Amino acid sequence: MTNTIHWGHNALEVELGIDEDNAVRLSLPGGEQAAAPLPLVEVTAAGHGRRWSSDRLVDTAIGARLRYRTHRAFRDGDWHVLTVDLHDPLTGLAAQVVFRSPDGIPVLRGEVVLRNEGESTLHLESVTSLVLDGLTADVDTTNVLWAENDWLAEYRWQRRSLRQASPELSDRVRYPNGKGCVARTGRGTWSSAGSLPMGGLTDRRSGRTWLWQVEHNSGAWRWECGDREDRVYLALSGPGDREHGWRHPLEPGAAFRTVPVAVAVEEGLDAAFGALTRYRRAARRPHDDHRHLPVVFNDYMNCLMGDPTTAALLPLIEAAAEAGAEYFVIDAGWYDDSDGWWDSVGAWEPSVTRFPGPRGIQEVLDRIRERGMVPGLWLEPEVVGVRSPVAKSLPDEAFFRRDGVRVTETGRHHLDLRHPAARAHLDEVVDRLVGECGVGYLKLDYNVDAGSGTSSHPGETPGAGLLGHNRAHLDWLDGVLDRHPRLVLENCASGGMRSDHALLSRLQLHSTSDQQNLRHYAAIAAAAPTAVTPEQGAVWAYPQPEDSLDEVAFTMASALLGRIHLSGLLPDLRPDARALVHEAVAVYKAIRADLPQAVPSWPLGLPAWNDPWLALALSVPTTTYVTAWRRGGEPTTTLRLPQVRGTTVDVLYPAASRTVPTWDPDSAELTLTLVDAPSAVLLRIT
Repeated sequence: MTNTIHWGHNALEVELGIDEDNAVRLSLPGGEQAAAPLPLVEVTAAGHGRRWSSDRLVDTAIGARLRYRTHRAFRDGDWHVLTVDLHDPLTGLAAQVVFRSPDGIPVLRGEVVLRNEGESTLHLESVTSLVLDGLTADVDTTNVLWAENDWLAEYRWQRRSLRQASPELSDRVRYPNGKGCVARTGRGTWSSAGSLPMGGLTDRRSGRTWLWQVEHNSGAWRWECGDREDRVYLALSGPGDREHGWRHPLEPGAAFRTVPVAVAVEEGLDAAFGALTRYRRAARRPHDDHRHLPVVFNDYMNCLMGDPTTAALLPLIEAAAEAGAEYFVIDAGWYDDSDGWWDSVGAWEPSVTRFPGPRGIQEVLDRIRERGMVPGLWLEPEVVGVRSPVAKSLPDEAFFRRDGVRVTETGRHHLDLRHPAARAHLDEVVDRLVGECGVGYLKLDYNVDAGSGTSSHPGETPGAGLLGHNRAHLDWLDGVLDRHPRLVLENCASGGMRSDHALLSRLQLHSTSDQQNLRHYAAIAAAAPTAVTPEQGAVWAYPQPEDSLDEVAFTMASALLGRIHLSGLLPDLRPDARALVHEAVAVYKAIRADLPQAVPSWPLGLPAWNDPWLALALSVPTTTYVTAWRRGGEPTTTLRLPQVRGTTVDVLYPAASRTVPTWDPDSAELTLTLVDAPSAVLLRIT
């Protein structure tokens, strides 16, 4: 190497080496450089494929030709920024690699801006957002982690030896490169259907952990890692041609920006999730809701289930107010006069049959305000039902189309928010609901997968159309919040089917699941802070009249280290069950000021779907809160909390719990006995 660039801060330092041929290579702390390290950017385009044919994103011809031009390091508020400019002399393609890292947080954010400085159009087929090579040479002691994510079964983290996934290929004969890798790919328009857009590597020997996320609000993403020259590499990207049918014609003078990605580097998995949690807070749009954490009642789950009426809502409003709710959200169905509202959505006008009084739905909204709560409504803005008048009033160009035909999925068309008529329609809806109806909360749902995307423009691939819509969607959300800065927006997509940082950096709450079974929901609630900050992760707390007191406490406890989405038929609860609900809300209000600064850890390891015991801890400098759930198994377990230095343990909820926790501050072990299953308890260690 003839030149070395050192950049970063006290929590993260990176090194860029520029060799005699002006090729640039990146190194992270603790990494081990390969003999032929990977470039900063990998690009394929029509006529410019890979130097080593494989299914991988790496070893591309253009990437190998990119050469250093210049770099610049500067501060942007609390962020450290490094830009590195590269150039391919054959095609004239220029690449600016942009690294960002928040001060004091060991997370590297990467994205790439390509610009065509050549004389002919370059047809892009894949572009990486970040490539890291030589993470470790200990392939045999490295595990790869990913999270399977399905409707009603979100955030299920898996672990596998990287060597099992990338078998040793060499012995007497040397094979420096294979053709496979460990990869996860998102497809369609749900960003986290099948898998979270996240992954991780951890070295079992040293504990060093790399944890990453792709910050894209669509299912068009890919990450991969594997063994290359006996070193572990990682490549992250948005859409590509092979998986997503994405191609982008980059004309002379035009530019293209990749989707951003981020990687945390820490000693230990819990510490890496803690770093990613702090990064997510630093990288999101500020909003008062992140500090105040009001309690939300929503009438849907295990309650009205999409059938709201004035008669059904009024007693729920009274019960929610008595329980301590601060927002009351009327969920699906408020806009439809028929029995089947699914394929009629789009106009978002209140029903006159569901709210038959002279003032219609305004009577209900006013009653919510009279009881000291902020009213909210459910909305599915990106779709228009085939029976909706909006399906006829908007032009074809305002919808997703493929081969000139409107996309129809489960009785809905999909708006293309690049079109001004689609955006104007949604702006009118939101401004009317907020301005005329006085709504302060919108639950933004998304319940269909529109597939590969839209080819609305001549020569456009569906994948390219989808990326354009995704970016227009984010811009629309920013516009809504610019006009209505106090409005609270919830991210929902059939529960957690869009658990991605692109949306979570803009929307204040996130619906973690549609799961109606309290036992299953405990595993989802315990794992949710892997994907969303605790103060944004909304968990349903939906006690039922037939539930035992242990079950009522169990479902309420699941929400106490996140955001309470209170629901259920509260007016029908027995007095002792209702008292448990009120107690839980009061405890939550007493501790919620700590949650926006807390970082998560898992004293029993990352939750597995069928684990009999589950545990989640949230820690601030002076206090650690622990929720433990027993769903079966032995009545006693021991939780390990090595980061906790407290001396006193209190049972916060339920106050009548019979558990007597035993805390050993020397070994940082907490022993719990919960006699019944299911049962749960919230503890505080100070």
